[in-house]
Amino acid sequence: MQHWLTYALVTTLFWGVWGAFIEIPEKRGFPATLGYAVWALTMIPCAVVALALVGWKLEANPRSIALGAAAGLLGAGGQLALFETLRRGPAYLVFPIVGLSPAVSVVMAVALLGESTTPRVWAGIVLALVAVPLLSYQPPGGQPVAAGRSWLWLSLVVCLAWGVQAYVLRFANETMRSESIFFYMTATGLLLIPVALWMTDFRAPINWKPSGLAAAIQSLNSIGALTMVYAFRYGKAIVVSPLINAVAPAITVLISLILYRTVPHRVVAFGMVLAAIAFFLMA
Repeated sequence: MQHWLTYALVTTLFWGVWGAFIEIPEKRGFPATLGYAVWALTMIPCAVVALALVGWKLEANPRSIALGAAAGLLGAGGQLALFETLRRGPAYLVFPIVGLSPAVSVVMAVALLGESTTPRVWAGIVLALVAVPLLSYQPPGGQPVAAGRSWLWLSLVVCLAWGVQAYVLRFANETMRSESIFFYMTATGLLLIPVALWMTDFRAPINWKPSGLAAAIQSLNSIGALTMVYAFRYGKAIVVSPLINAVAPAITVLISLILYRTVPHRVVAFGMVLAAIAFFLMA
């Protein structure tokens, strides 16, 4: 199996499991913003392991620092922006828009990196791009659409941030080590913890007991982030980004179906079918 596919599959598996369990701490009273802080801290062991593998050789030139920090700020900043977006707008409209981020990655990779592939893989990419917003679909739950459009603009910001991040990861991997990229991603994630704490409503009751569970669940996210960086080292952005973003949610839905006996909406089920076909075409 090719290196990029191995790392991409690890990311999709870990993120798929992470997605199935991430709501548990929040439902038990541990806010998602504090969950972000826990996630940033779980990035540290992964960064330590990554640097140890390359003999603690960290690239500290201005270009490497800028690219690594950009990747981190786009990813972590997008996550924080998503929290605010969901406060202002309905999830059933926000997530399908955010799910279009791989399309941004594909356009940038083709236009700026000159990436191309076979017609068969292109067919898989197109199916994956269609599947992602379908897998993100959530039926309206009675939450009214806000009168303003701030949630829409924030959704587009998150979509753009995550789409550009994939491009930056591929671009950075051409001139620097993946381990250095991940180190700077970890550093920027930690620097944004105060923002997450500022966004947390400490006036509301907080159940601190699930914090250990949150750490275990967020570790899956961190490991998946590390292997994602490696996937972009060996693979093309036009393939890696749609593949990860389509297959991981499908795994989440499948696990939820098995564990919680939750039957997916027909739109989501159709997205799962498209994601499966896309996976076989691209991999």
